[in-house]
Amino acid sequence: MTDTANSDGVTIDWARLKQEAVLATTRAYAPYSHFSVGAAGLAEDGRLVTGSNVENASYGLTLCAECSLISDLVRTGGGRLVAVAVVSGSGEPCTPCGRCRQLLFEHGGPECLVDGDGHVRTVDELLPGCFGPGRMEVDR
Repeated sequence: MTDTANSDGVTIDWARLKQEAVLATTRAYAPYSHFSVGAAGLAEDGRLVTGSNVENASYGLTLCAECSLISDLVRTGGGRLVAVAVVSGSGEPCTPCGRCRQLLFEHGGPECLVDGDGHVRTVDELLPGCFGPGRMEVDR
């Protein structure tokens, strides 16, 4: 995949994001499914953040790689995500689940770019009609 620019003109090095996501899969904790997932994201200030899945014997408590990525974003100073790549342990792209799409919307907004299936899409395309912080203001 070639470098692209987002709507603000920020260049995204997709090869580097994918490489970092693959590296993150090596730090996954997946003793039950044996399906390691890694995610790498570019923050608006140029920081690279990563995450990997962390399974739990109580499956509902499992954390996806994107959850870990958001934790890394917040832990290292917050801000907004510009682009995210998600891959399996074999390096193949993985589409974020619904829960993770919501997390990416919260921390990247509708224009955040996501490569989760080999095609770059905005979060808005992945999660149309999503529930966001703006809705919280409407109901106050």
